[in-house]
Amino acid sequence: MPDTYFTAAPHWTWYIVAYFFIGGIAGTGFVLAALLQFFGRPEDRPLVRIGYYVAVGGAVLSGLLLIIDLNRPDRFWHMMIESNTGRPMFKSWVPMSVGVWGVLLFGLFSSLAALSVLGEDRPGWKFTRWAPVRALGGGLPAALIAAPGALFGLFLAGYTGVLLSVTNRPLWADSNLVGLLFLVSGFSTGAAALYLLARRRRVGHPGSVAWLTWLDQRVLLVELVVLIAFLVSLGPVIEILVGWWGVLLLLGVVGLGILVPLWLARGVHAGGRAAQAAVLVLVGGFLLRVVVILSSHEVHVFGSGVALP
Repeated sequence: MPDTYFTAAPHWTWYIVAYFFIGGIAGTGFVLAALLQFFGRPEDRPLVRIGYYVAVGGAVLSGLLLIIDLNRPDRFWHMMIESNTGRPMFKSWVPMSVGVWGVLLFGLFSSLAALSVLGEDRPGWKFTRWAPVRALGGGLPAALIAAPGALFGLFLAGYTGVLLSVTNRPLWADSNLVGLLFLVSGFSTGAAALYLLARRRRVGHPGSVAWLTWLDQRVLLVELVVLIAFLVSLGPVIEILVGWWGVLLLLGVVGLGILVPLWLARGVHAGGRAAQAAVLVLVGGFLLRVVVILSSHEVHVFGSGVALP
């Protein structure tokens, strides 16, 4: 392995795995909604609303999962506020601090975006008729929310992989492609989640829903290429994935999560199988994070040596 030493594995629980998965869907869900808002048709508005609702829901869940995972959840605010001065605490050289503020700002923009479209779904609510809330849905205010919100969405979807890369752990620190892999996977799972929600709610123009399916299939091909490049870039460290983790990666991520959805999209009856493909994409995206996070998590340090599980 190329690194000279390894830190102990972080005591991450399944809360962090869920955060990595949900954060990717939330971030790319916002990006897809913003793209449809800027370049879509009036018929795309239902998908725009779903994307923003997914984003704000995912932002809230991501924050809760991060707080719950702390040893002292009641002191989470210390990551944002200096306890002795009360001033905001931001350390640009600390990836964890950058991530905390990234999630916070994404939560802000996703909340504003959800408010900006809420009146379209609930015009009878008194809250949605307030002038400040109605103003958020205007052309310029909506654009000023969507554009930076999409940037923070991209940040959230890819940051989790970058965070792993800057740690001194085997597999995570041995490739610069973890962030890109998680970002591309986030787009495939985000498109799948929006498709399933649109189908469940029976909203969205058929052309818009078909575009989501088309996009998901193309992203899956890119994800497969990036995943192969990631594995090649690991060099000898890939031995960590020999055994159970390799089987899960090959069958669960590549097989069920990528190849089977691509196969289901073929033929004249592909439309009827799109929901099955979307579910499998979500399963594959979750298993990808399970393999990447937990396979390295189980590598232990004994003195000056490294023991594989």
